[in-house]
Amino acid sequence: MALDEHVSGLLGALKGAGLKSFEEMSVEEFRGAVETFVGLQKPPEEVASVHDVSISGPDGARAARVFVPKGKGPFPVVVYYHGGGWVGGSIAVADEPCRALANKAGVIVVAASYRLSPENKFPAAIEDAYEAVVWTAASIEKFGGDPARIGVLGDSAGGNLAAVVALMARDKGGPKLKAQVLTYPVIDPAPIYPSIKENAEGYVLHAAAIPWFWNQYLAKPADAENPYASPIKAKDLSGLPPALVVTVEFDPARDEGEAYGAKLKAAGVDTKVKRFDGLIHATYWASGAIPRAVELYDEIASFFKAKL
Repeated sequence: MALDEHVSGLLGALKGAGLKSFEEMSVEEFRGAVETFVGLQKPPEEVASVHDVSISGPDGARAARVFVPKGKGPFPVVVYYHGGGWVGGSIAVADEPCRALANKAGVIVVAASYRLSPENKFPAAIEDAYEAVVWTAASIEKFGGDPARIGVLGDSAGGNLAAVVALMARDKGGPKLKAQVLTYPVIDPAPIYPSIKENAEGYVLHAAAIPWFWNQYLAKPADAENPYASPIKAKDLSGLPPALVVTVEFDPARDEGEAYGAKLKAAGVDTKVKRFDGLIHATYWASGAIPRAVELYDEIASFFKAKL
């Protein structure tokens, strides 16, 4: 399918503004570039209430934000992990899509933060991500949530964290998760997928940036084989919650996400893989610049309604 016209316009504008490929940036430059995505979003929707909270973790407290939809609870709950290559991203840049999901799916959204790389290497991020689910199961009732109906969601590197948290929750015997949604997840450091060459340049996330992110994240080369870093390396994916894997056509990470979806299916996990043609890796955070982002929102909301 042809590139979406709004995506094409956005890419032209970013090129005209001199946006460098992410691997050519310093860590601080990249973090600043990620935060500018707020300017590509629709105005944030009103929800019933928003609560800024702290979640205790292995290295101190981490900030989180709880979005409660209008209506009568108890509500299902989605714990959300932002993208940004484990290096950037924040609750602030994810505020608008979290509000939209809360309203569209009728769920409480807990937007979690986690220690970023390279200051905090693997496994710091997954430790914080797992603690966010533990906190949610123990504390969400006070906000009108149902701790028996929890799902996880993440985009890009956050999709990796959501997949890993599902593995950890299974391996540790809880909390029990009812669903996982992985939006164009970065799931495998091995550069073996055709989409890496097909979509190497020109679509916000360049193929050359992916190993840069992995190098910032992993503490040592052997970590690439750890399923809590690269969940596609897990020997056993059975017993995981139902999964929706969302991919986009013009994305170097497209095929690895779809390969993980296929491996989940082969393990007997209730899995749907949905590719959105004409779109790029940044779509989920660009609802104002890319109107078709609503298609991703609708797909994700429908899945959570069905599974939670």
